[in-house]
Amino acid sequence: MAGIRLQPEDSDASQQQARAVAADLVSDDDRSVAADSWSIKSEYGSTLDDDQRHADAAEALNNANLPPPSDYSSDKDEPDADAVSSMLGFQSYWDAAYAGELTNFREHGHAGEVWFGADVMEVVASWTKDLCVDISQGRIPNHVDDVKAEASELGNKVLSSWSVLDIGTGNGLLLQELAKQGFSDLTGTDYSEGAISLAQSVANRDGFSDIKFLVDDVLATKLEQEFQLVMDKGTLDAIGLHPDGPVKRMMYWDSVAKLVAPGGVLVITSCNSTKDELIQEVESFNRRKISAAQEVEGVKDDESCRDPIFQYLSHVRTYPTFMFGGSVGSRVATVAFLRK
Repeated sequence: MAGIRLQPEDSDASQQQARAVAADLVSDDDRSVAADSWSIKSEYGSTLDDDQRHADAAEALNNANLPPPSDYSSDKDEPDADAVSSMLGFQSYWDAAYAGELTNFREHGHAGEVWFGADVMEVVASWTKDLCVDISQGRIPNHVDDVKAEASELGNKVLSSWSVLDIGTGNGLLLQELAKQGFSDLTGTDYSEGAISLAQSVANRDGFSDIKFLVDDVLATKLEQEFQLVMDKGTLDAIGLHPDGPVKRMMYWDSVAKLVAPGGVLVITSCNSTKDELIQEVESFNRRKISAAQEVEGVKDDESCRDPIFQYLSHVRTYPTFMFGGSVGSRVATVAFLRK
């Protein structure tokens, strides 16, 4: 699962199928019927082999009476952008989309689209490496870009000890990029079984078979392990596009707080929220948890009940910016938070 997808890798076939799915699934119930008929999961994986799941996915999509991609050959027939965006909040959209991308990988070897573009992914991985090296040396960075030279000298030695979780991993390419930076204890989760099948297949092909992939929904996670680094590249965006987005975003923070180990780091990349909006959302979560803790303890002045759960660390400052309405912004924000 990820946010709005930009700068795709060469995957026209999967794009056409995803557009077709988004255009004519009238209700979420209809989408769920198509997806749930083949998305059968055990606790952390599929009960079906890949070929059977592929066949069931194709049958489910055919039974949904979806229009062929050729129906969208003209501008006037393109699906409404807002409608397509809102579809990103539903698991059924991702199940159908990854069914197409898995087919495309098997037939053509395409890994699928790169969320936010390959350049952004490389920046996120490199910047995160520098951040983690700096923290490993006992420094809380004010400007991560300033420590890049020192971080490069430490390399794999420091990063190999970091346990990493990528929530909403999609095709798993971000984890591959982190592996290239020196991280080795890598786990990716996604609530779409098709995404996990694709990510594992791509990782095996590309020589990253040590990366672990699990079917898991971050909003109802079954994971009991805490990770030193948790990555989110578009997942919070997609959750926010669900009709119950505000409630689900609160669920997201409750769940993520349990996945990041004390002293660990959460890195969020978003195209729907700015750096300041993400910081405000974290501060709101901190206030909510502090208030709840004080009510349970019955002590309003206890210092331990006033400690925030997440603290802002830093953000990527190297993304291109633009001016709009007198304000400077960027189409992508990557922000890091320290788990207290």
